[in-house]
Amino acid sequence: MEHDLFEHEQQIYDYAVNRTIEVLRKSAHFDFKEYITIAKEYGKLLKQLRRATRIADRTTTNLHESNLDLIDKVHNDTLTGIYNRLYMEDSLRRIIKSMARSGGQLSVMMVDVDNFKKYNDTYGHSKGDVCLKLVAETLMASVARADDFVARYGGEEFAVILPDTDESGARRIADNMLENIKASNIPHEKNEIAGHVTISIGITTGDVVRTQSGADYIKCADEALYISKRNGRNRYTFIDFKEEKA
Repeated sequence: MEHDLFEHEQQIYDYAVNRTIEVLRKSAHFDFKEYITIAKEYGKLLKQLRRATRIADRTTTNLHESNLDLIDKVHNDTLTGIYNRLYMEDSLRRIIKSMARSGGQLSVMMVDVDNFKKYNDTYGHSKGDVCLKLVAETLMASVARADDFVARYGGEEFAVILPDTDESGARRIADNMLENIKASNIPHEKNEIAGHVTISIGITTGDVVRTQSGADYIKCADEALYISKRNGRNRYTFIDFKEEKA
C-alpha cells in the first residue's frame, strides 16, 4: 500500500518537472490549468501520505504499548504487581550463569505469611488480597539495591533474590523485613504469635558455581523457612547453601 503511494507520487512529480522543462525549452505557451491540475493531485497525494504516516505512527505506538503490557503480564504477578515465579526462575538462571563467571555470593530467601489461612477465614479473601499486596510492598521496601528483587512464589509465599550478598547482608535484610512487617501493623486477631500479621523467613547463601541451579537455592531456603515455622514463626533461620547432587 505504502509502496504504491510513494510510486504514484514520484510518477506525478517526475511528469510535472519534465513537462515544465519541455515547455520552457520550446518556449511554448505554458498551460497553467494543466499545471494546477497536477499540483492539486500532488497535494492530495501529500495529504494521503501524511495520513498514512500518522496511522503508521499510531500503529507502531500501539504495538509498542501492547508489547510492554504483554511483558508486564508475563513477568508480573496480577495481584501484587511484583515479579512472579516465572520471572524469578528465569532471572535466577541468568544470575547464576553470570555470577559463575564473575564470582561472588548469592543469597536467596523464602518468606511466608504466618497463619494466612486463618487470616482469610477471619477477614475474607478480598481482605486477604489486600494483605498480600501490603506484605509485598513492605518486602520490596526492605531491599535496597537495584539488582535485589522480590517475587511472589505462590499463595502467601514470596521469594527474595539477593545477588552479590553474603550471609551478614542477608541477615540484615531479613531483620529489616521482620521490623517493617511489624511496623505495618496489619491486624490479625487469629495469629497466635501477635495481634498483627507476621512473617517467617528462610535464608541460604552460597558461593556461586556453574553446576548450581536456582531450584537448589530455593529448596535450601525452603528448608530454612520450615525450621523458622517449626520454631515458632515470626523469625528467620539461616542455613548454608547445599548443592543438590544428581
